[in-house]
Amino acid sequence: MSNPMPQLLEKLSALLGPKGFTADEGEMAPWLVDWRGRYHGAAAAMLSPAATHEVADIVRLCAEARVPIVPQGGNSSMVGGATPGEEGDALLLSMRRMNRLRSLSPEDNLATCEAGMILADLHDAAAIVKRRFPLTLGSKGSATIGGLVSTNAGGTQVLRFGTMRGLVMGIEAVLPDGSLYEGLAPLKKDNRGYDLRQLLIGAEGTVGVVTAAGLKLVPAIHERAVAWVGVSAPAAALALLRRLEEKTGDAVESFELVPRAALDLVLTHIPGTRAPLAGAHEWNILIEAVAPEGAPGPGDLLAGSLGQALEVGLIQDATIAVSEAQAEAFWRIRDSISEAEQKDGPAAKHDLSVEVAGMPDFIRDATQRVESRFPGTRVIAFGHLGDGNVHFNVRAPAGSGGEWHKQDAPGVISFVHDLVTQAGGSISAEHGIGQMRLQELARLGGSARLQAMRAIKQALDPHGIMNPGKLVPLA
Repeated sequence: MSNPMPQLLEKLSALLGPKGFTADEGEMAPWLVDWRGRYHGAAAAMLSPAATHEVADIVRLCAEARVPIVPQGGNSSMVGGATPGEEGDALLLSMRRMNRLRSLSPEDNLATCEAGMILADLHDAAAIVKRRFPLTLGSKGSATIGGLVSTNAGGTQVLRFGTMRGLVMGIEAVLPDGSLYEGLAPLKKDNRGYDLRQLLIGAEGTVGVVTAAGLKLVPAIHERAVAWVGVSAPAAALALLRRLEEKTGDAVESFELVPRAALDLVLTHIPGTRAPLAGAHEWNILIEAVAPEGAPGPGDLLAGSLGQALEVGLIQDATIAVSEAQAEAFWRIRDSISEAEQKDGPAAKHDLSVEVAGMPDFIRDATQRVESRFPGTRVIAFGHLGDGNVHFNVRAPAGSGGEWHKQDAPGVISFVHDLVTQAGGSISAEHGIGQMRLQELARLGGSARLQAMRAIKQALDPHGIMNPGKLVPLA
């Protein structure tokens, strides 16, 4: 059988022109390695469409030729979800040129963005009309809307607003045969059968290419209060969260757990950082409470609630930022944990979720079992305690080299995933499956879940051209 690639590349080059087509290895190289540097792929060409009709033409041509496509946004996947395989028989579909803000309506609290729009740019555009898109994360300067939709991204405001799944009001996408799904209308009620919008959210590009999304906006923050609190244990942190919810209503948007070990790593490896509290505490919490224009200021509410918590011994110490600079300094500590870990040495990283009420016990028990089973390892569990999601990272024993990732980390990962599965939780709370967690999903996903996923993939993408080797384990 003849190789369809040369003829396909010729058609795609004519369709996209020099701005939208390249087969130059040097130009493609930065986009063929994942953010963590774990996966190195190859591609016959990189395609950069500028409009939805070009995406549809690309997918249709690739479907006819049975050539795989790997969609990519900002290339900030934590699980290798946007990196092609090493075979070089796939085409990299970059959505970065499709970065327009199609519409922004403060009256409807809705923004319609193309898939390549950078999250931080959306934040800036919404702020001009006194609105905001209530999802943020450390990679906001590079993460794209399409990637956030395709991975059902979370971030630090899930506590109040939920993941992308709850913020996407409509989707435009190209399906694996090249047909266009026109679902941008922000309908609150629509009972026309299966919800393709929800299917595409979190699908990691395996059943279609998201080209645009309608996103929910909320009123801009008029005032915020950011606090750093020291506590004795995660159980005390969760008790404090429940107390704050009673005292402040829905003012608290972020509630981030930071263990002492994580803070120490940041202070050691990130220049310009300093400890917010005078004393050392085994566990710390970063809290952000906000208020829109016309609502009571969150500072007094937060100060009063923390003062009462201190009086009854629920917390050990606390401070509230007195300026925006200090608030940003607090957040810089939280956002720098992953970078500090990376500089410190190898670690087996996990993105886990369990029931919120069970998270303090899970952190305690799983930490003891992991460090006992793998002597010399050191657990750092941090993140979104209020929505039952922590990044449970197991640092290699001191002095371990780069081979630890290959030799020892797989056993650690499987052990931790067994523990979270036994607790009724998920091995992927917000990062997705990609290729990094594919085998673990096949091992622990459950027969009914895996059978349904494979059936959906086969029905919509019978030739298997959409982001192969990601999310859906082979039978």
